[in-house]
Amino acid sequence: MSCKIKICCISSHEEARMAIRLGADALGLVGRMPSGPGPIDDELIASITRIIHPPISSFLLTSEQSSTEIIRHVNRAHTNTVQIVDELTEGSYTDIRSALPHIKIVQVIHVTGDESIEQALHVQDQVDALLLDSGNPKAAVKTLGGTGNTHNWRISGELVRQVNVPVFLAGGLNPGNVQEAIQAVKPYGVDICSGVRSNGKLDVQKLDAFVRAVKSL
Repeated sequence: MSCKIKICCISSHEEARMAIRLGADALGLVGRMPSGPGPIDDELIASITRIIHPPISSFLLTSEQSSTEIIRHVNRAHTNTVQIVDELTEGSYTDIRSALPHIKIVQVIHVTGDESIEQALHVQDQVDALLLDSGNPKAAVKTLGGTGNTHNWRISGELVRQVNVPVFLAGGLNPGNVQEAIQAVKPYGVDICSGVRSNGKLDVQKLDAFVRAVKSL
């Protein structure tokens, strides 16, 4: 099975159409964040979601940490997937599933060391997929994605081997290193934001090169 491609930080209808045309399997729409690139208003997220049709998945990136607020955020955005970029500290994944039975839940694991494997094993049975990124939720100003930095792919590869749910790999990917990353980690999918952008805008040449690199493996 070929590696899935998720293009994140989509900021307009035009970017969504470009990503779909060039072969994206999923689009990421970033809600309010403490830092990092790509956040857009919930109204715009909902508007863009309306032009994303199956089999393309629409991911809402939420920094909310309570199940109640995550449910409210999804209800404003109308995506079919929610990507929880921080730790769930109030409520449960079961609460989210009960309120939103149609939603796929993806939990982000920020790979900071071998402890990230334990974190993934702890939550895997409660979510539909995991996404490995290079943020630091414990920083004074949290970084929850979009860093443009890679992390330790050895740890990511071991995590993929140990869990039993699909895993997306993010963090510092670009057209030049994505094949090496896929071969090292063997993820279900890859996720990219800054690596296919120029001056903050989705770059058609970089995006095309990235998609070709992934699909040629």
